[in-house]
Amino acid sequence: MIVVLAQFCLLYAVSIALWKGYRRFFAKSPLDNVPGPPSKSFLTGVLPAIFSQNGWDYNTELAEKFGGVIKIKALLGENQLYVFDPKAMYHIIVKDSNAWGQTSSFIAMNNLAFGPGLLGTEGEVHRKQRKMLNPVFSVAHMREMVPIFYNVAYKLRDAFASKVKSGPHEIEVLSWMNRTAMELIGQSGLGVSFDPLTDDYVPHPYTASAKQFIPKLAKVIILSLYAVPVAVKIGTPKFRRFIVDHLPWRIARELRDIMDVLHNTSVEILESKKKALAEGDDALAKQIGQGKDIMSILLKANMNVEKQDSLSNEELLGQITGLTFAATDTTSGALARILHVLANDTTAQDRLRREVVEARNQQGDLPYDELVALPYLDAVIRETLRLYPPVSFSIRTAKEDVILPFSVPIKGVDGRDLQEVVVPKGTNVMISILAANRNREIWGPDAYEWKPERWLNPLPGSVTGAQLPGIYSHLMTFIGGSRACIGFKFSQLEMKVVLSLLLESFQFTRSGKKILWQMDGIAAPMVVNTDSDSRQLPLMVSLVNPVA
Repeated sequence: MIVVLAQFCLLYAVSIALWKGYRRFFAKSPLDNVPGPPSKSFLTGVLPAIFSQNGWDYNTELAEKFGGVIKIKALLGENQLYVFDPKAMYHIIVKDSNAWGQTSSFIAMNNLAFGPGLLGTEGEVHRKQRKMLNPVFSVAHMREMVPIFYNVAYKLRDAFASKVKSGPHEIEVLSWMNRTAMELIGQSGLGVSFDPLTDDYVPHPYTASAKQFIPKLAKVIILSLYAVPVAVKIGTPKFRRFIVDHLPWRIARELRDIMDVLHNTSVEILESKKKALAEGDDALAKQIGQGKDIMSILLKANMNVEKQDSLSNEELLGQITGLTFAATDTTSGALARILHVLANDTTAQDRLRREVVEARNQQGDLPYDELVALPYLDAVIRETLRLYPPVSFSIRTAKEDVILPFSVPIKGVDGRDLQEVVVPKGTNVMISILAANRNREIWGPDAYEWKPERWLNPLPGSVTGAQLPGIYSHLMTFIGGSRACIGFKFSQLEMKVVLSLLLESFQFTRSGKKILWQMDGIAAPMVVNTDSDSRQLPLMVSLVNPVA
């Protein structure tokens, strides 16, 4: 009976997809005149090539060959756009943002995994939540959280010091960056501790589940893009849970178990926060975040607003895991990438160490304003986030027929120059963060080279005049507009505190193992020619300055 029900649900989803594909195949579209690569498969188009773990070369080829607005074929011949033209991105993200929304798959997946938090909502609900959260991600609040960041980063430094006290030692850096990022969001975001950052720790169920979620989801990413928005509309939540519980599909059950752990832990954290708030300031002061963590401040603010502006219990729960995911894998991946780049460029690493050591010799733990003002540290982070953004794409869908203008005309299939195109309602547009950050017309002929020095001088007019809609440094790494990454200052602070402590004490060099960075949903490294397909970044670490 269960198998029959599952087959019915699958047949229903496939039937809808086939009908949409039939209409797309035979109906004329304004996008037909936009050039793009040939489809590799009628079933999946070019999506497997774009989303491939090793899709760097294909995405680079697309950008180099076709320019800033490209038509790509998706499921069953569906037309989509692949965009990194500055003006087109500006209209999608900022000027005409009301005509564009998150895809149904993005909202459905985040709602299913995390609940109706910032990642799983849009429109007025999203704006209300963002308004409530903006103060806790302000510079003023970042200044107050600096001691928490140092406290966690010192534990990481001490763990590394214990490993290299007898000489250089190979350390798997990525897992330590993941653990550190999770502990930072735990203490400063949720007011809890998940990890003592020692070798002998037993992983907390929440962190263990969080670590598995993205790799598991990446295995079924294309299916989830199309199946989940349909599946969540079938029956009641109880019925859908019943189906998943009895499906003969291991990865579905694994994702179910992961989400159960995330949800149950979030409930425990929220109830603990509510109890402490009810008991007063003394109870809050005894918690790890001492009442200064993001969730404690959010709950306080939520109690003091009008009922129509307050967040429901489900919305509050949605913030816990949503913010944790937004703040963990992306930042830890960026930190690992920076250390990997510096291990390959010891001249840059030595220069950065000199800057950090000089500043810390004068002031010790640098306050927020002094830390963010270190020029070479800032340049290294900006350049790494430009060339190697942790997330390569952000997808939007047209909520109505909308005109999309271009900065640079493109040559249509019929040979005419196109200044704009009408994008039909329901069309998905893939904003290529990767291509935008590496656009030679903007960043110059050395756009594919890692050169932190480019940030130490005034940027060229091709960058400042491009009017890129990114919220950070003319980059699309943190997107822009109403869906810009709300925690980008949090991420910056984390990277600068961790790097300043690690580079003051340690030298990072290559381990001799070949490392390949995979795209996935979030870029991650792996060791080539090993039996393990797990994400890892082994580097040789040695002591350069005594650890007090």
